[in-house]
Amino acid sequence: LAIMGDDDSKNKLFVGGLSFDTDDNGLSDAFSKFGTVLEARVVMSRETGRSRGFGFVTFDNERDAEDAKAGLTDTELDGRRIRVDNATKRGSGPRGGRGGGRFG
Repeated sequence: LAIMGDDDSKNKLFVGGLSFDTDDNGLSDAFSKFGTVLEARVVMSRETGRSRGFGFVTFDNERDAEDAKAGLTDTELDGRRIRVDNATKRGSGPRGGRGGGRFG
């Protein structure tokens, strides 16, 4: 398991360009050819309940994630050409962003 709060980001992939018809199961099926998928999630819009056109796939290990990234980038899924990249943690980068830490 994770050590010292480390995350599974090396095992987690961002998938962009998804068809509105692609669901969690379809995403999982496409990626499971490369290894054990722990989670496959299409991000949905709160307002419309429809896909936002991207999702995340988490693999059991980093090697399978890398194989899937190499094997599926610029391929078609449900009629759309998808983009696969390593997921980045939300809020990664410098803390505070632009103008952070300024008081009055």
